Amino acid sequence: METIHVEATERTPEIHFDFARNHFAIRGESYPEDVAEFYGPKVRSLAAHVGQLQGASIEFHFELIYFNSSSAKVLIGLFDLLDEAAEKNQVEIQWHYEADDANMEELGEEFGEDVSHATFRMVAKD
Repeated sequence: METIHVEATERTPEIHFDFARNHFAIRGESYPEDVAEFYGPKVRSLAAHVGQLQGASIEFHFELIYFNSSSAKVLIGLFDLLDEAAEKNQVEIQWHYEADDANMEELGEEFGEDVSHATFRMVAKD
């Protein structure tokens, strides 16, 4: 599967899905006008890819500054997908947040509580 790379816009995050290396990242702000249209094809490609993996090492970085409630639902789905993949693979999820952003830190901690099979790491940035 080819790498998916989408540059960030004012309303959408940068998405970089490197399927060959199993390295994935979402960075920036996320409040697209149509969440399903923006995320749908990318998440389906990710789901198809990780669904066929076994014994692989997967790394996913979330580096979000802001996201709306519709994007939060997508994030929850991604965490579920990655946690399920971690039953057969080594999955590391990194939640990056600005050290002085208590809100994003708290959101990361809440997301991390729902992950039971994957490794979830909080990464504070100065």
